Amino acid sequence: MKCPYCGFAQDRVVDSRESKEADSIRRRRECEGCLKRFTTYERIDEIPYMVVKKDGRREKFDRQKVLSGLIQSCQKRSVSAAQFESIVDHVEAFVIESPERERSTADIGELIMGRLKKIDTVAYIRFASVYRDFKDVREFKAELEELTSGKDIETPRTQPKPS
Repeated sequence: MKCPYCGFAQDRVVDSRESKEADSIRRRRECEGCLKRFTTYERIDEIPYMVVKKDGRREKFDRQKVLSGLIQSCQKRSVSAAQFESIVDHVEAFVIESPERERSTADIGELIMGRLKKIDTVAYIRFASVYRDFKDVREFKAELEELTSGKDIETPRTQPKPS
């Protein structure tokens, strides 16, 4: 295993644990070059789960791609790593539960947006603006108006509640 910090190829396993679902093994490793620790996950290699794109193409489901999109939309927002992990885990479970071993990007995007809307509305709008590919300002404004008029949005904690 190559160290993500220094690129050294020698490491030692410090701790191994099976995941709660028993579908992967989490290993804590320590680089023998720089002595930094990192985590790896081992999963059984099986028939890949597929994602059906808007144009009909099929791609292998990629957890890292979902995580990358979330991180971009949540930049400079107070969304924790645990919340990222929870969303990505939920999306992965959604794809895996498909009897056809594939899901559309539309279904996956809606699932992510539903989760983001509950966690951080700004991150939700950022994700939606890329995912929904707004053609003009009117579409963007309509989404914002729907969001601000929605009853499922919590009032910020800094404002006093009406009595």
